[in-house]
Amino acid sequence: MRVYQTNEIKNIALLGSAGCGKTTLAESMLFEAGVIKRRGSVENKNTLSDYFPVELEYGYSVFPTVFHVEWNNKKLNIIDCPGSDDFVGGAITSLNVTDEAVIVINGQYGPEVGTQNNFRYTEKLQKPVIFLINQLDSDKCDFDTVISSMKEIYGSKCVQIQYPITTGPNFNALIDVLLMKKYSWSPEGGAPIVEDIPAEEMDKAMELHKELVEAAAENDETLMEKFFDSDTLSEDEMREGIRKGLVTRNIFPVFCVCAGKDMGVQRLMEFLGNVVPFVNEMPKLHNTRGEEVAPDATGPTSLYFFKTGMEPHIGEVSYFKVMSGSIKPGEDLTNSDRGSKERIGQIYAGAGANRITVEQLNAGDIGCTVKLKDVKTGNTLNGKGCDWKFNFISYPNSKYSRAIKTLNSQDTEKLMAAMLKMRQEDPTWVVEQSKELRQVIVHGQGEFHLRTLKWRLENNEKLQVKFYDPKIPYRETITKKAKAEYRHKKQSGGAGQFGEVHLIIEPYAEGMPDPTTYNFNGQEFKMNIKGKEVVNLEWGGKLVFINSVVGGAIDARFMPAILKGVLDCMEHGPLTGSYARDVRVIVYDGKMHPVDSNELSFMLAARHAFSDAFKNAGPKILEPIYDLEVYVPADFMGEVMSDLQGRRAMIVGMDSEAGYQKLLAKVPLKELNNYSISLSSITGGRASFITKFASYELVPGNIQTELISEHETELANANEE
Repeated sequence: MRVYQTNEIKNIALLGSAGCGKTTLAESMLFEAGVIKRRGSVENKNTLSDYFPVELEYGYSVFPTVFHVEWNNKKLNIIDCPGSDDFVGGAITSLNVTDEAVIVINGQYGPEVGTQNNFRYTEKLQKPVIFLINQLDSDKCDFDTVISSMKEIYGSKCVQIQYPITTGPNFNALIDVLLMKKYSWSPEGGAPIVEDIPAEEMDKAMELHKELVEAAAENDETLMEKFFDSDTLSEDEMREGIRKGLVTRNIFPVFCVCAGKDMGVQRLMEFLGNVVPFVNEMPKLHNTRGEEVAPDATGPTSLYFFKTGMEPHIGEVSYFKVMSGSIKPGEDLTNSDRGSKERIGQIYAGAGANRITVEQLNAGDIGCTVKLKDVKTGNTLNGKGCDWKFNFISYPNSKYSRAIKTLNSQDTEKLMAAMLKMRQEDPTWVVEQSKELRQVIVHGQGEFHLRTLKWRLENNEKLQVKFYDPKIPYRETITKKAKAEYRHKKQSGGAGQFGEVHLIIEPYAEGMPDPTTYNFNGQEFKMNIKGKEVVNLEWGGKLVFINSVVGGAIDARFMPAILKGVLDCMEHGPLTGSYARDVRVIVYDGKMHPVDSNELSFMLAARHAFSDAFKNAGPKILEPIYDLEVYVPADFMGEVMSDLQGRRAMIVGMDSEAGYQKLLAKVPLKELNNYSISLSSITGGRASFITKFASYELVPGNIQTELISEHETELANANEE
């Protein structure tokens, strides 16, 4: 393969909902470009894109697949992205390293929730979009209804380049209003027959052609003037206007294909090769210092590694984008994230399950290499005199979590190593060793996402694992003030242990004034503050610790030990063992012994005094509350709301967005444990949601009673063991 220059390279992401036919389209594109001699199929498990064992097992794309085609002396790097929302990480990664998106729409259903999510990502990243309506040969396809929905959602920017003469099993022809030609195929597909538009289609074709000319002219003042003068544009002028409109997202061209029969794919390829912008025509990216980095082949060499694949029989395959400069085999680079040196061996152009050796890759190009020593996903390798880093990919919050453990406890270390390795392939798999919950928790985008991880652990890594419900990170706090004192005294020959602590605790809120007096049972306690320490707790909230001891009752050197005792008790809350937060502690009196007092004595005395006071201070359990956004078709709105109400959700708003209903709610984390499964079941997989931590709120009284009872049972069982 020859070396392509930056102004000959285009990077394209294939996006779309699950089942829309992206992988089949990718096969047809590879076939049309001559990369493969025979098209594979998802059913026969022989496509170039879906080749990992887990993908063959489930019949789903799990990872984004990088491939390239050479078309009319241009190189098109194409990334086929998973369609399921559970594997959204692949789509987000791909969009960040490509320059335009082809969003495939299933002609049977029109824009789906997955379509909306993908479009939202392109909007956030300001990437050009081309819509592609597929499966026109389905008897459920109603093209006019699909177009009407798209116009309603995406507005007048959605402009048809093509339309089918008929849809359903008899689909075999379409009209192209850019070229003003009719394309038709034999029942088996293949090479098109290109003819003049028949008379009965001319009025419709001319109307759409005029809309396209006008949309193209709007993107350039010179073209607009010519359009006003002559009411038309040449083919090349239209292409130029569309290209500029793509870059600014002022036009979303709509194409038609039947990927399964390779109808319309060749024409799509022509458009991608001739019209969509090159790498150097797109807005420039910035490094972590905010410096603009141009894709300049003569600039310093810098490679950004965006994907790691664990290939059967090969090991790690590291995919990169050349951000600047060029790269050849054998070059020495420095990892700016890890400080290590790397020598690049062979470099390849991706071709799905295959790789093609290349001599050089220039700025803007996408390639891969193998057998790197110390490169992880997200790292940057630089040549001499360059210290850039890139960190422009942001992933969504997790939606589904499970605690995980191996059936054989001796395999725990192997499990952690395997999951950390797998996270290199998909950064939306998040592994957490929770000290608080004493569980290993794996977070993902949905039930299917984690089921895929489990399948791979058991089949690829030969580790038998079990998923179970993760514990909820509750918090404990107090609602009123309380006083307690405790004397720790121990005599066991020689020096003993003695420490006595008197303290008051109360709820803490930001901005509270320092205390002056307290009253308990008619007795007044005046505070004389000697010292104050505000501790920002690592689990959230604060502890304010005040020394108000007078007359030397407790030596100041024991105060750190008292604080340590309080913190220790807050780390294991008295009600359920959960972290405590937002408490003010005032140590106002105590006693010490000239010989037997030490740090340990005062730490133990403080721990017991704090625990006793906490239990008398109106203790309450707090639970994590999450903001929830659900995108759902209007038909399912009632059922979704009913389900949420059964989850103690508080509905805070409803809105309509791009043809779908958006439901806003606040929901306890405990009730979100299996929400992705429930929502998928209710809507047939046609809804999606995102969550974000909002706050900690008091649990209802009946639930608090249950939680305390469960904790007491756990402690009793643990003591018996």
